[in-house]
Amino acid sequence: MNRRLGPSRFLVLLAGLLLAAFAVPAWAHPHVFVTARSEVVFSPEGTITGVRHFWSFDEAYSSYVTQGLDKNADGKLTPDELLDLAKENTESLVDFDYFTFVKVNGRKQAFGTPRDPAMAYENERVVLSFFLPLAKPVPASSIFAVEVTDPTFFVYFEMSPNKDAVKLASAPAGCSLTVAKAVGLDMSQQQAMADNTFPIPSGEQYSNKAIVTCP
Repeated sequence: MNRRLGPSRFLVLLAGLLLAAFAVPAWAHPHVFVTARSEVVFSPEGTITGVRHFWSFDEAYSSYVTQGLDKNADGKLTPDELLDLAKENTESLVDFDYFTFVKVNGRKQAFGTPRDPAMAYENERVVLSFFLPLAKPVPASSIFAVEVTDPTFFVYFEMSPNKDAVKLASAPAGCSLTVAKAVGLDMSQQQAMADNTFPIPSGEQYSNKAIVTCP
């Protein structure tokens, strides 16, 4: 890496991911847990322009990254107080493809610079949101496939259990959405992780995928 990341609180996560990427094929268990929602965003002209993410981090990680950010010491963390953290985290994700992999008609797509980074503190968790534009918008008639995952398994992404885990924003009439969520982790698996007896998983099993088709 030759890009300077700066003093981001996300560096602890990034350092672990770099070790995962270059030292071993996959982690035996995740160290950060994210509950995700995503929107596939369409332009008024009917093209697909990108993906908007909403990522809710686990309580332990949320507590760590927000230490010392309550600037007015009122016991509440506001979006303004968390804005710098949101920007740092979003910028840092470029080195990991934003944990987002898009294919259009089977061809991998590149991204532009992410926009609208924001962060909120809800129910003891930080929620990071940002819009990830495609380098070039694609016609809605394309087969658009998006995958949200960490191939190293350092971060475990699970989609929200609600029906709106993946949505289409401003899609033309007739577009359809198919979602395949990652395999969930039950208590026995989490205990096996803690005991380091959990088998190294395959990426496919713990990947979240959505396919959009339009007339």
